[in-house]
Amino acid sequence: MYKIKVFSVGKTKEDWLQDALEEYERRLKSSLSFEWILAKNDEQLKQFLEKEAHFICLDPRGKQFTSEEFSCFLVKSLQEMHSRLAFVIGGSEGIPEHLKARARSLISLSRMTFTHQITRLILVEQIYRALEIEKGTAYHK
Repeated sequence: MYKIKVFSVGKTKEDWLQDALEEYERRLKSSLSFEWILAKNDEQLKQFLEKEAHFICLDPRGKQFTSEEFSCFLVKSLQEMHSRLAFVIGGSEGIPEHLKARARSLISLSRMTFTHQITRLILVEQIYRALEIEKGTAYHK
């Protein structure tokens, strides 16, 4: 089973958003588990990431993928990292440069800016989509 940690600054404040995140977690539970690590600020995020050898930062200047390309990237990364991955979502100021310098990869979900809360939902949906593409289901058309 795959395990993905998502490190993020800030909380999920909206009930509808929490419901959506839980829906994707439910859909993924047979093949993947999520661990959400929510930091209060950049300093706490740095402390949490000190224990992580490898992580992927979400950054507007990172590599952009199509959904099919992201599927290949995700599956390959999970294989290379022994079924364990960590993603980092920054706060309103983005991810500090010293953390991005340590990242295994920088990826971008879009050139547009999203709140950290919406970014969590987009990321989990794209992870779900990537695994469905890998399985060859009809979810991705």
